[in-house]
Amino acid sequence: MKSLKYFTFLSLIFLFTQCSQPQNFDVLIKNGQIVDGSGKPSYVGDLGINADTIAAIGNLSSAEGTQEIDATGLAVAPGFINMLSWAGETLIEDGRSMGGIKQGVTLEIFGEGWSMGPLSESMKNQEEEKQGDIKYDIEWNTLGEYLEFLTNKGVSPNVASFVGATTLRIHTVGYEDRAPTPQELDNMKLMVGQAMEEGALGVGTSLIYAPAFYSSTEELIELSKVAADYDGMYISHMRSEGPRLLESLDELIRIANEAGIRAEIYHLKQSGKDNWHKFDEVVAKVDSANAAGLHITANMYNYIAGSTGLDASMPPWVQEGGYDKWAERLQDPEIRKRVKQEMIEPTDKWESLMQAAGDPSKILLVGFNADSLKYLTGKSLKEIAEMRGTSPEETAMDLVVQDGSSVSTIYFLMSEENVKKQIALPWMSFGSDARSMATEGVFLRSSTHPRAYGNVARLLGKYVRDEKVIPLEEAVHKLSKYPASNLKIEKRGSLERGNYADVVLFDPEAINDKATFEDPHQYAEGVKHVFVNGTQVLKDGEHTGELPGMVVRGPGYTGN
Repeated sequence: MKSLKYFTFLSLIFLFTQCSQPQNFDVLIKNGQIVDGSGKPSYVGDLGINADTIAAIGNLSSAEGTQEIDATGLAVAPGFINMLSWAGETLIEDGRSMGGIKQGVTLEIFGEGWSMGPLSESMKNQEEEKQGDIKYDIEWNTLGEYLEFLTNKGVSPNVASFVGATTLRIHTVGYEDRAPTPQELDNMKLMVGQAMEEGALGVGTSLIYAPAFYSSTEELIELSKVAADYDGMYISHMRSEGPRLLESLDELIRIANEAGIRAEIYHLKQSGKDNWHKFDEVVAKVDSANAAGLHITANMYNYIAGSTGLDASMPPWVQEGGYDKWAERLQDPEIRKRVKQEMIEPTDKWESLMQAAGDPSKILLVGFNADSLKYLTGKSLKEIAEMRGTSPEETAMDLVVQDGSSVSTIYFLMSEENVKKQIALPWMSFGSDARSMATEGVFLRSSTHPRAYGNVARLLGKYVRDEKVIPLEEAVHKLSKYPASNLKIEKRGSLERGNYADVVLFDPEAINDKATFEDPHQYAEGVKHVFVNGTQVLKDGEHTGELPGMVVRGPGYTGN
């Protein structure tokens, strides 16, 4: 009996000693406004990080940290997810991801139609030949190998990707306007399966552009069925965001239904003033589909202008066969006459962003490959046409031929009222649809859309703090836990014990986008500290040089 009492006494002493010892963390963030990503009200609290993991959250007043940060006055949030990133090349050039990290973006997601794999040898040669300011050797074949290449090289943010249906089509069918043969379709489906097992998040499409334009709904359903088998998602730049917006949404919903797959709309918008009134009908269709048991979501960027190329102003038939065939046709006088006429005539047969913009003064040329044309950077199509004494349509055709590319282009298309209404939709997340660049070096050789530097900061500054379109907690939820849940990404997107320590500290009163259409190469302000996988990559607003980014894989990943 004595021994039992003695053992109990020692146990109590041990427990008391353990409880009285302060907790120790590698990093202790104190007194911050915890906005945990759930959408619930924020609260003042502390967060402890050990290695790459959130070890504790709440009241840690008795704890100690090897590194301690007083977050008084700062919001402490999960790392932000960029649902539509074109940083695939820029991260090869500069792994710091300055434009994104300075906004708190800790996960960049690629794959809008085009993905960096799977690539055939001929595709690799074509891609290397058409590289612009950024030059690199393509040392991979599959999508999984590309993502590993990127993280082995070293990047600050985490990276993930959809497999692009355009890439699959080029790999098998090429640039031809025809249906795939049964064997070609089987090959495409096998490549979807391989990509999903390598960790792809699903299948991505971009259907206004050739050769994706040539894909049938049935073809996309078959590819999506494979992704669905791995619990992936179908995500799409729909066939139309203007005249046939509603019909294109019907197609996406049909694909989701018949393939049994979750579906998301890339950069939802109503392009062109004649289509702004369709907002309510779009919402009604999505809400109805979700009420019927489907899972339809969307993402957006927070601007009234989009950015793509001059290919979006020309009919798809002239682009069949790839760039070389396209440029060759544009030098044929008879073909030029037909193309010019189709660029002018209203149509619902293909998506014309020149017509959606309504005026060539609302079309800015911001990225040229040819050094001889870079002096035109930032000028409108109207200005360049007047300089050259040619029509806007002829000028666009000439520039495509002379530059050896589709020419990076900004189109003013949307209404500010609809942008605000979209931000408030419960099924909305956010994607920049842009690269992540630095305000130095090779990146300054071309202009860009300000969303590359400001999409997240504009949401949290202009639309949350200044205009109060949605509360801070809702905005953070839509930047973190909501997209992570939609993508079936585990252990990211929220400040929870056991999750990876992707953490952003920002000043809600100071966060702002500074980039403009006239001067886009400007970093956002207000983000003070950023941690990726527990490693600090931004300290007091300055990059630390650390490159801890990991590949984030989808639910179909097999580990092979």
